[in-house]
Amino acid sequence: MSMPNVPNITPIITLEREKVINLLLTSIALEEIGLSHLLNAEAEKIQSVLKHKDFCLGDALLVNESVERMLRNIIKNQMLLQFKLEDVIRLDHKHDHHFEE
Repeated sequence: MSMPNVPNITPIITLEREKVINLLLTSIALEEIGLSHLLNAEAEKIQSVLKHKDFCLGDALLVNESVERMLRNIIKNQMLLQFKLEDVIRLDHKHDHHFEE
């Protein structure tokens, strides 16, 4: 059995530094929007439980545990986004300083 022939596909994509930085900032902003939707969903989950007059303490504790896990994950993602943002800002500043020298 012979090996399949894969065509050599090398797309050439060129982006200017400013466009790359803008794309990176946009991706961070979109991730932030996604996290805000998750936070809103967690708030709605809590409100839904509290609206029911017949919920028991066990139900409230289960919801609380679920929300806490989600908030921990959101915070972890926020930290990563902060690192990404700092790296993008550093990229932009390195570019500015490079031309000053």
